Amino acid sequence: MALDLAQLMDALELRRFAVVGHDRGARVAYRMALDHPERVERLVVINIVPTLDQFERMSGGPSLGYWPWFLLAQPEPFPERLVAADREHFLRFIFDSWANDRDVIDATALAEYVAALDATTIAAICADYRASFWLDREDDAADRQSRRRIGCPVLVITGEAEDQLADAAEIWSAWASSLRARTLPGGHLIPEEAARQLSEALLEFLAA
Repeated sequence: MALDLAQLMDALELRRFAVVGHDRGARVAYRMALDHPERVERLVVINIVPTLDQFERMSGGPSLGYWPWFLLAQPEPFPERLVAADREHFLRFIFDSWANDRDVIDATALAEYVAALDATTIAAICADYRASFWLDREDDAADRQSRRRIGCPVLVITGEAEDQLADAAEIWSAWASSLRARTLPGGHLIPEEAARQLSEALLEFLAA
């Protein structure tokens, strides 16, 4: 995905650019910064730690919240069929348990998410988690072994209710040479829970 986006930037004739990503998008974003350091001038990652660190910390109580990493990485079509059996319940459980404000995704927005969660998108979601399990953490391990770091300025943003990410800045400091960290209101769904604060933080960092 990082390579695809770098090639898209070629097609748009954009040599240098900033990258902002949330959750799975943030994993693509930091891979772009590692694999294409001459292209990415600033990086923002929201509510994640690197994939290798994520797998290493999946033990104890917080591991219950990381269920998609192992369930959705199972061989097809097992997880695809489970999700498709009750798409609305699947999404409602995620939004209710990952957001600090359970009402942040209203009925209209939920209906749009459910409509978008068809067989194609379900397959893509599961494929993404399989890639994390089988490929992405190996890439991260190789980068850690070679001590490769992200050279551009990095902003790490986490939600204040994301207790399991309280040490995100410390973890990212091993991966980035120039790091800033911000904590914003809300849980995992910062773009919905703290839209104004997130926009302000992004504009400040990207304009610096």
